[in-house]
Amino acid sequence: MSTHDTSTAPTSTYRLQLRPGFTLEDAADLLDYLDRLGTGAVYLSPMLAAAPGSQHGYDVVDPTRVSPELGGDAAREALAAKAHELGLGVVADIVPNHMSVVRADANRWWWDVLAHGRDSVYARCFDIDFDAGPLLIPVLGDDGDGGRAALADLVLADGCLAYHDKRYPLAPGTHEPGDSVEAVHERQHYRLVSWRRGDGELTYRRFFDVSELAAVRVEDTGVFDATHAEILRWAELGQLDGLRVDHVDGLTDPGGYLRRLAERFGGWVVVEKILAPGEDLPQSWPVAGTTGYDALRELCGVFVDPSGEADLTTLALDQGVEVDVARADLRARRHAATELLRAEVRRIAALLPPRPERGRETPSPEAVRRREEAVAELLCAFDVYRSYLPEGERDWARAVETAMGHRPDLAHDLEALDMRVRRDSRGEAARRIQQTSGMVVAMGTENTAFYRTTRFVALNEVGGDPADFAVTPREFHDGAARREAARPHTMTTLSTHDTKRSEDVRARLAALSEMAEPFAEAVRRWTGRCALPEPALNLLGWQTLVGAWPIGEERLADYLLKAAREARLGTSWTEPDPDFEDRVRSWPARVLGDRVLRGEVASVVESVREAGWSNSLGQKAVQLLGPGVPDLYQGTELWDLSLVDPDNRRPVDHQARADLLTRIEDGWRPPVDATGAAKLHLVRTCLRARRELRPRGYLPLTASGPARDHALAFARTSAGADRPDLAVIATRLPVGLADAGGWADTVVALPSGPGTWTDRLTGRAVVSDSPDGPTLAHLAGVLDRYPVAVLTRE
Repeated sequence: MSTHDTSTAPTSTYRLQLRPGFTLEDAADLLDYLDRLGTGAVYLSPMLAAAPGSQHGYDVVDPTRVSPELGGDAAREALAAKAHELGLGVVADIVPNHMSVVRADANRWWWDVLAHGRDSVYARCFDIDFDAGPLLIPVLGDDGDGGRAALADLVLADGCLAYHDKRYPLAPGTHEPGDSVEAVHERQHYRLVSWRRGDGELTYRRFFDVSELAAVRVEDTGVFDATHAEILRWAELGQLDGLRVDHVDGLTDPGGYLRRLAERFGGWVVVEKILAPGEDLPQSWPVAGTTGYDALRELCGVFVDPSGEADLTTLALDQGVEVDVARADLRARRHAATELLRAEVRRIAALLPPRPERGRETPSPEAVRRREEAVAELLCAFDVYRSYLPEGERDWARAVETAMGHRPDLAHDLEALDMRVRRDSRGEAARRIQQTSGMVVAMGTENTAFYRTTRFVALNEVGGDPADFAVTPREFHDGAARREAARPHTMTTLSTHDTKRSEDVRARLAALSEMAEPFAEAVRRWTGRCALPEPALNLLGWQTLVGAWPIGEERLADYLLKAAREARLGTSWTEPDPDFEDRVRSWPARVLGDRVLRGEVASVVESVREAGWSNSLGQKAVQLLGPGVPDLYQGTELWDLSLVDPDNRRPVDHQARADLLTRIEDGWRPPVDATGAAKLHLVRTCLRARRELRPRGYLPLTASGPARDHALAFARTSAGADRPDLAVIATRLPVGLADAGGWADTVVALPSGPGTWTDRLTGRAVVSDSPDGPTLAHLAGVLDRYPVAVLTRE
């Protein structure tokens, strides 16, 4: 499929999170509402059978059937039929990289592998090193004894080996009456071992450091066919219009996989792929684009005030928080490579030729150690998530050079590694390094460093760069123009199930960047009164409290505990510190129970609340009507102050939204207030305009006048028109605008041509100053009711 193919791309998508409490039938009931909203396609989280009780669907256990807990195939088929009757597309999220093995008895493929080892008909499906000995299953409890005491809890029951609620199969002929549990266990193709051994000794590839998710070898044609047959059947029946491919960087050969997928599926395809600033997808990939984190960085960054950087940096330094992002990033990556992914590093190192040592036929322990260190250092050195050889040769070369600069003492081993990979860029060593580098970057950068470098957490977003404080309007326009020219049907987004915080939290924090000095003074005062037990977490805590206010004690405590464990500064997932975690859990109650402190926090929130609303509406308007296919995450058509998952997967009150939508359809133009109805009005206006006009092209518009830097505007051309007839104007840096006295006589010149420009949000016409000149949008009048305008020329 051409990346410029317009026939399959939806005008927009609306993401729904399926779970046992919100099934395919529930999703089908929402389709009328989504159609009224102006949505182009319903975009569904994974639908295939997942681990029992799964709340997200990414832990697939059976790729051959729709999850019964979600309603099964009949419910999926009914949803697709109803969507198509309404003119809506259907987009599915698929998970080709891994399957859940947390419950062996729920995954018949994994069960068969455990029972028959390399002789299993499903052995080719998983990336297992059978030559390394029995398959290690890291599930046993371990209080420091290596899991030895937990072995006493193994029992034989119903022809299985059981450990508490988990069941494992017995290989044929390995159990006779009277055999001890220990003897039977030793005869299996697997060994149940301490959970602590997973990071260093695992003999199967997994998703990141999650041992419960085993990697799938979709590069094998037979495995591809087996794992995709059900999904492709939906497409053949005309019941599927688009795919979102999860974690494409985890695949052995992403390009090869996507080309094979394109041969079988002719619909719209986007990939979950984090692009570094300035990075593009490989041209050989037959996809429309990414899931939009590259756009998110620009859409949010242009509403951040660069003048706030100095005060927030000083605050972080004074509080003892790391501000050297590159240094913190490298430390976190090294921990990921040498500790969390040690098993993967060892497997790669074993593929490399040993350094010759005089008088030795096998490498010494020191030589093995250096080889592993070289692999780990290279994995940490990429400035992109992974290279795609041979296309990404420059990315690879930069990583090798960076690694040598960091560790010149490993130059010989790094050179040998470089030569091996360049000599065979499709060989196993090259493939595994490329697969693993993305894991190291994601785990080190997003999952750890982003929770340590908390100077200004609006920047610490998936695909973001905490070191790049703001995006200028020129940079924003350049990015939008490139998107329209190169991949006009890529997805754009502001909130997803994976974002660290919702778009409206970031919008309020962006407003805070305009008040950085008084906020920094407040944080110093608050910290002296009630500090969290670690500086980076403390800064994160105060920003989160302001950004997500009002927030209850339990939600805030759950979030901060997860953040603390991810940061690994005072506690961690694998080595929890009970005293530290107790202090974190008690902090929200102490803050919210302190009348003076609570009042001060509420006062700061009040000072940025309306500016946050302005930023929210502004970034939403430019996303929904700018280049790309905009995705709307469930519920975010009203204000949504969610934090990282699972907080952002809380149930959505769709009925309340539908009721407000009815009032808007009846002509109500809601004020910008705490109800969020103004955002719903904007979303409906933009989505319906997009569905009607199908805009193309991109023309930046410039403002003139005293407040010109506070206007962000562009124009586009609807399908069939010969000149721009859609314009969007958004307010940026609203606090500074108010302090300067407002718009005064600032204007935006709209594209010339016959016809009257009308703001679809207010219904008012924009009247030209003179019949012969350009139409000037006087912002004091055009933006007096809403901080954004959606103008169309009739």
